[in-house]
Amino acid sequence: MAAPKLGRLERVELRTQWTNEATEFTPWLARPENIEILGDTLDMDLELEAQERAVGQFRADILCKEIGSSDHWVLIENQLESTDHKHLGQLLTYAAGLQAVTIVWVAAKFSDEHRATLDWLNKITDTASVRFFGVEIELWRIGMSEPAPRFNIVSKPNDWSQSVKQAARAIGDDELTDTRIKQREYWAAFMPVLNEKGGPVRGNKKPQPQAWMGFPTGRSGVHLNPVMITPKNKVRAEIYFGGGNAKAFFGLLEKQKDAIEQELGYKLNWEELPAGQDSRVSIYLDDADPRNEADWKRQHGWLADRLNDLHRVFAPRVRELNPADWIASKAAEGVA
Repeated sequence: MAAPKLGRLERVELRTQWTNEATEFTPWLARPENIEILGDTLDMDLELEAQERAVGQFRADILCKEIGSSDHWVLIENQLESTDHKHLGQLLTYAAGLQAVTIVWVAAKFSDEHRATLDWLNKITDTASVRFFGVEIELWRIGMSEPAPRFNIVSKPNDWSQSVKQAARAIGDDELTDTRIKQREYWAAFMPVLNEKGGPVRGNKKPQPQAWMGFPTGRSGVHLNPVMITPKNKVRAEIYFGGGNAKAFFGLLEKQKDAIEQELGYKLNWEELPAGQDSRVSIYLDDADPRNEADWKRQHGWLADRLNDLHRVFAPRVRELNPADWIASKAAEGVA
């Protein structure tokens, strides 16, 4: 039997891909797919809020929110070079300016003194409110393949691994109802279907014992959700708008309704939900009982197709939305 032919991993210098930190590396890292890779490394679901955000007298490179924690910021400071005292000082300023924050320092290389400083800060601070991570970034490729990034944690909160495990065990199987166990099984079976589709929505979420799952769109407050509506024997795929800009985002997109539905090839339900702050745009599959495992394949295939459709059509539009445009249009209608 012939020996298998294997490639050889080769390290790629960061400067061959990014010559400028502010104009090239930071925008690359802020892209949703790269924030997702970093979040996977940190065991966090991250969602981009802003780039070059002012914090005191400095400007933070990237500001994110940790999904599922409404008040916890994740601030990312990045360097293409080895760590230095200037960036360490900025990180301390950021920690003082934000009450609940995770500081993520991404660099090509951490000096021993800076790694020791982060370890010390994690030891003396309350990790429930302020946490420090040191992350080195590397690029690798096989032969002539495109370089691939790899993030390595070199410093983290002392109890971080333990905290993640405790969070995962917070609701044990013995505390879950049969309904919630079935919900988790439903989503566990759904994730491989998403990955098989090969679309922009990836099945890399940890299945939760709940009736819905959330996937990012690249815009804070806007999510793609597959939803189980068990009492009505339905499932739903939706793009959900939450937070203070929800109505503005919904209104601006509704003005594009005809173009959106033409691009999708089917009609949508435009649900403003006027009684509350949030809104959604959705499509339903009827006669679909989520409790019927024999029908899961059909339901999951339909949900995966619709989520990828919605991402393809809505995500580019969502990223371009400006709430001020909605305010201006409403003001103009009032004058008219």
